Amino acid sequence: CSFFRLFLLFIPLLSSSSSCSSPSPMVYTTLPNVCAMQLLKGTNKKYFTNCKQWYHRKICGKPTVISYDCCPGYEKIAGEKGCPAALPLVNIYNTLGVVGASTTQMYSERAQLKEEVEGPGSFTFFAPSNEAWAALPTEILDALVSNVNIELLNTLHYHMVTGRLTSEELRHGSSFVSMYQDFHVHIHHYNNGIVTVNCARLIKPDQHATNGIVHVVDRVITAISNNMNTLIDVDDDLETLRMAIAAAGLTNILENEGQYTIFAPTNEAFEKIPEETLNRILGDPVALRDLLNYHILKHMQCAESIVSGTPMETLQGTVLEVGCDGDQMTLNGRAIITKKDHLGTNGVIHYINELLIPDSAKVLLELADGSSVATATKLFVEAGLSSHLTGSEALTMLTPLDDAFNDTTMTPDMKKLMTDHILKGQLTSKSLYHNQELETLGGIKLRVFVYRNNLCIENACIAAHDKTGRYASMFTVDKVLAPPMGTVMDVLKSEGRFSVLVGAVQTAGMTELLNQQGALTLFAPTNEAFNALPRADLNRLMRDPQQLSTLLRLHLREGILVSGGVGSHTRVQPLQGEKLELGVRNYTVYVNKVPLAHADLMATNGVVHAVDAIIKPLRESLPKSYGCDITRNVMFQKVVRSRSSRTMTQ
Repeated sequence: CSFFRLFLLFIPLLSSSSSCSSPSPMVYTTLPNVCAMQLLKGTNKKYFTNCKQWYHRKICGKPTVISYDCCPGYEKIAGEKGCPAALPLVNIYNTLGVVGASTTQMYSERAQLKEEVEGPGSFTFFAPSNEAWAALPTEILDALVSNVNIELLNTLHYHMVTGRLTSEELRHGSSFVSMYQDFHVHIHHYNNGIVTVNCARLIKPDQHATNGIVHVVDRVITAISNNMNTLIDVDDDLETLRMAIAAAGLTNILENEGQYTIFAPTNEAFEKIPEETLNRILGDPVALRDLLNYHILKHMQCAESIVSGTPMETLQGTVLEVGCDGDQMTLNGRAIITKKDHLGTNGVIHYINELLIPDSAKVLLELADGSSVATATKLFVEAGLSSHLTGSEALTMLTPLDDAFNDTTMTPDMKKLMTDHILKGQLTSKSLYHNQELETLGGIKLRVFVYRNNLCIENACIAAHDKTGRYASMFTVDKVLAPPMGTVMDVLKSEGRFSVLVGAVQTAGMTELLNQQGALTLFAPTNEAFNALPRADLNRLMRDPQQLSTLLRLHLREGILVSGGVGSHTRVQPLQGEKLELGVRNYTVYVNKVPLAHADLMATNGVVHAVDAIIKPLRESLPKSYGCDITRNVMFQKVVRSRSSRTMTQ
């Protein structure tokens, strides 16, 4: 393992106490037979580490302490680097005593297994560590040691497989016949290097012996004989889940062969859900199937295999974030797992005390719950739209973020506005296209604008991933919707701050242009912008239709560009003059360095952006004669220098 060898170049010589001092860059040779071990701070959990299994000094969010020692079967020699001396192999019984499994060694002798594991043959022994035996409930341990010739012997035989199997040969998803009544032990070898047998982690793998190999595991394993459906059937804590599985027709899946993981909601988890919501889901086979499939992973995931958060695909088609926090296994960042690793022949069950409801089983009101759209949700309810938010209509709700609202007073106008935030039909953002028209419950048409950096419906741009519910969808948007109100000219006439501009448009003969059907973007100078001009210049301008037309066309472009479609460097071509340069700084849009005073006044044929200064070209065109004078001057200087050079040579 070249990476690990390179890493070992920088660790020091092992001291006589088998510990390492701080890393020294002066060591340039590899240390033979040195192994690394990561200890989880505050616990007894150890992770023996190789080049394929390195956890970057953090496991389940907790720091680890790394130490180096001789690999099993090797020892130090005074004056030499690393651990060059190979110890002689001993039989499995004796090996148990030196690898931290002395309790297993003791019970092997009590159960009269000693002769077998000392004698001829080839075995693989998954030996519980001393801590694993100590962790057994007292009643179980008492039952084993009170009947050593049957119960204890059977338990130890279940930990044994005929033949020598190294950790490399323990393939993911494989199973091997144990020495107890041919019951199988189930192996999982995860991508992060962790190997489990019946969900017990191999904490010291590959301890070689003369008659086999020992893998020390972190728990005592028990024989598996029932599939997951049977396990759920016999557990009173899962009674509601059992009824739900039967109603959804999922019994066959849990009886078939496979390697599934079920996060099983207990009766308590179902009781936490509002009765109305629970009854709706239980009475809807499609929603119920989605809910249950959301609790089932496509593969078997033992708790000990998790060292960090990982998204894992469910049978429902979406993902759960399965992670850990110290000793706690987490789902979507929450420690709701109460019991882990209840094994069946076709998978593993983890008990959870909260029900996980996927978006696909929710109505609109439930999609909005718990997200950053509480203000909009409250306004939808106050506007009397609850029946649409909880019903089975195919709808799409445009839900502004909380900080998008300046006024939350419920008035007739606000009620109409909230109604126009609900679209007919269940849509996905991926299906939208430029200039598409969408109809609202209020009966108006909204336009879709597709930009390189954003997807917008009128002035409101999508700010988060879609939420697709049972019947309806929710789009989170960054602004309160501004439905189009008349033509561009109507917008200008409706606001007193554009009175000078309205007069200028009429003088320039551009009224029809701003009233006709089409798509325009107008950077509209306010009265303040015009009044900033010298009075004589303003009076002269307002009497000259041609100059007014030239000026206004510099502020006007074809196509609708809302503020959300402006990137860091956006260039657009006005009807007159050179390109306008737009950008965003501190959440304010600028056009040719002039900030927009008020963006996104939506019109049926365009959009108006108010500016408090007249927009000027960034680069004034140079007069042609000025360019010619520069050229002549350069040519004259070249001639003078050429003549001077010849004179000096002569």
